[in-house]
Amino acid sequence: MSDAAQLLVHVQPRAKRTELVGWHGNAIKVRVAAPPVDGAANDALVAFLASEIGTQRSAITIIGGATGREKRVAIAGVTRAEILRRLRLA
Repeated sequence: MSDAAQLLVHVQPRAKRTELVGWHGNAIKVRVAAPPVDGAANDALVAFLASEIGTQRSAITIIGGATGREKRVAIAGVTRAEILRRLRLA
């Protein structure tokens, strides 16, 4: 997955709704409605990012921090600059 763009994402589980908040230090902050149980929050994060970026879920992989709030996410087929533009963070 060396050709994939990587992002740091700070996840807040059990939020009222799933939404992009903005920046949290050098990470993108995302609130997810799902609880951090049995990978539900991770699944919700991947689904949300895929929808917002306009890519398939299979292009997104959590490569670090799967059990914590700070996650490293790899997204194949799109540049980091394009991801930030699509998320309206650039």
